[in-house]
Amino acid sequence: MTGNEPQPPPLQGIHHLKLPVSDLDTSLTFYERAFGGRRIPEADHRRASDGSLYAYILAVPGLGTALELRLDPERAERHRLFDPVTIAVRDRATLDAWDEYLTGQGIVHSEVITAIQAWLIVVPDPDGHRLRLYTLETHGPELTPDEDNPWVRST
Repeated sequence: MTGNEPQPPPLQGIHHLKLPVSDLDTSLTFYERAFGGRRIPEADHRRASDGSLYAYILAVPGLGTALELRLDPERAERHRLFDPVTIAVRDRATLDAWDEYLTGQGIVHSEVITAIQAWLIVVPDPDGHRLRLYTLETHGPELTPDEDNPWVRST
């Protein structure tokens, strides 16, 4: 670059994440129990034509942005088993605490999995989106990633 080329205007981070869901209330209950999400009722999305509700906006502690649960059953089904969001946790000890918490809440999740550079837990939501909790703490090459684990295989 020579310095004379146009530069894009600045970005301000992620405004919010959006996941398609097949049932708003079922998904809301899951995200409240699993991640401490809190619905922001004044941000509910309703159709102007009939007032019908089609999205909840949630504040999720530590996520860093809002989470929109958008009613779209067909798209939710097409995205089943996809892992659209990976959420950072500090270290392996924090991941172990998440494993204990999720188990105590009766929430289905993977065991702690050795990933390429760190460790992770996979948490499927009611529509089968695979949310990942991934450690910022890394491990060395002496640990082999568990690439054959069914929780991380893409097919």
